[in-house]
This record gives sequence, C-alpha cells and structure tokens, in this order.
Amino acid sequence: MNSMHATNEKSDIATLIIRHHVKAAARQGYESWLREIAREGQRFKGHLGANVIRPTTGSGSYTIVVRFDSEASLIHWMESEVRKQLVHDAPPHLEMPEDIEIQTGMEYWFTPQSPKQVHAKPIRQFLVSLSAIYPLIVAVPWSLQPLFSAIPPLAHPLAAKFLTAVIVVFLMVYVVMPRYTRLVAAWLYK
Repeated sequence: MNSMHATNEKSDIATLIIRHHVKAAARQGYESWLREIAREGQRFKGHLGANVIRPTTGSGSYTIVVRFDSEASLIHWMESEVRKQLVHDAPPHLEMPEDIEIQTGMEYWFTPQSPKQVHAKPIRQFLVSLSAIYPLIVAVPWSLQPLFSAIPPLAHPLAAKFLTAVIVVFLMVYVVMPRYTRLVAAWLYK
C-alpha cells in the first residue's frame, strides 16, 4: 500500500524514499527499469542524486533514495508524465505496490531503516547534531581564511557567514550525517 508523507516546507532539500519488493524472477527486468527511471529523473530540474540500496542475499527489498533541491522540484518529478508512465510499467516486477515516503531537510538521517525501531529521541538527535556541527563551525571558517584574504569582498561579515553556512550545511547533509548516524546508530536508537 502506498504511504506518502510530505511536509509543508518548500525550501528544504526533499528526499523521496521508495521501497520495492521485487519478484526473484523479475530482478533483471527490474534493474533495467531502475536504470531507466534513474536516467529520466536526472533530467529534471533540482535533481541532486539517487542511491539504490540493493537487497541482501535472499531478499527482494530495494530502497531507492532520491534527492531534490526542494519539495517543489520533487513534486514536479513525481507528477511528470514520464515518471507516471515508468511507474505504470513497474508492477510486473513487484511482489506488492511500492511504498513511498517524502521527507525534507535532515529528517531522513534520523529515521530508522527498520519500521520496528523507534525514532531517535530528540535529546539524542540534538547531541548528534551538535557534535557534528560544532567541529564544522570551528574548522570551516578557519580553513576559509586564506580565501577571505585573497578575495577581500568575501571577508565581509555577511558574505563570510553565508559562504560558511553553505559549506557547513552541504557537509552536514551530504558528507557527515549519512555516515555519522550509521556510526552512532546503536546509541541513537537505544
């Protein structure tokens, strides 16, 4: 059964999580379908990338994580005719209808992969976020000092803070949190 969850935020990075249970005999056809839909998705404005978590041995469960620069860009892809046609072609490969979820911002990194797990407690989310952000807000401005010296307009407080914020948020969303939350998962979801 499809379950769709979307927030009202329109400016955050939007993550589409799709779960497919693929028939064993249809894996090769599904992989071809998956390559085609991924190729088409990349053509849409705001597409930031996709990751496929393939099944472990004996399982037919695929998880596809697709990121867009905003919820509006993601919805544009979701409502496109090309995606609708490709989704229409998927059922012969699947054991059951796809499960879809939309999340914005960093919410995805704090959502456990197993539905049997509880969500991380807010205090633990706070501590993980703080311990990831603090080193970045110390290291990033320090590492940008040579750039600020070389290009004086970037040293203006507003420009420097904006550039620092862009780099810190990028590192948090794409580099730090995906790895860090996996590293501390046992404690985070305890």
